[in-house]
Amino acid sequence: QVQLVESGGGSVQAGGSLRLSCAASGRTFRSYGMGWFRSAPGKEREFVAAIDWSGSSTYYADSVKGRFTISRDNAKNTVYLQMNVLKPEDTAVYYCAADRRPFYGGSSLYTSVTYNNWGQGTQVTVSS
Repeated sequence: QVQLVESGGGSVQAGGSLRLSCAASGRTFRSYGMGWFRSAPGKEREFVAAIDWSGSSTYYADSVKGRFTISRDNAKNTVYLQMNVLKPEDTAVYYCAADRRPFYGGSSLYTSVTYNNWGQGTQVTVSS
């Protein structure tokens, strides 16, 4: 099992930036792919971004491509989500999640069933 704690959420105006962090503990962080998902009121949880265990491959939802960047620092057991040019429709609770399988990547990182450990979430609110 791994424990995940998100931070960095807040309220910003449209066009602004935020950087979310997700600190992991409890197992070998560097061996697992990581993902970010979000849930907005009245909407299903959706995939935002993911990074494979090696950090060499990243994946993004079309809605955030070119604005958000996912990265990881294995020395700090932390994955980041840099969010630029934020829009009101980015308003949601953002969750990080850890892949349940070590040394995997690819298209499976887009789907929530791949992940078996989730953080508590951090609120991001973007005003127009």
